[in-house]
Amino acid sequence: MHKTHPDVVKRLKRAHGHLRKVLEMIEGGRACVDVAQQLHAVEKAVGQAKKVYIHDHVDHCLEHSVDGPGERGHAIAEFKAISKYL
Repeated sequence: MHKTHPDVVKRLKRAHGHLRKVLEMIEGGRACVDVAQQLHAVEKAVGQAKKVYIHDHVDHCLEHSVDGPGERGHAIAEFKAISKYL
């Protein structure tokens, strides 16, 4: 577990709470603009969690993998694979 993982978990729990609220709002017949605002909050929370998680991976996993001989090609391939989620 990296030091940023607790922050990612916190962000995802926040998104989970926002999403639960969206479901309650829709089932309760709340105004569309209110629901859209909560959906935006879910999207932002997940996006921030993803960003922190991917940056952590690049900083801690890929950076260390290029230290070994013959690992550069693997690290580049892994970076290409994970960067599609940015």
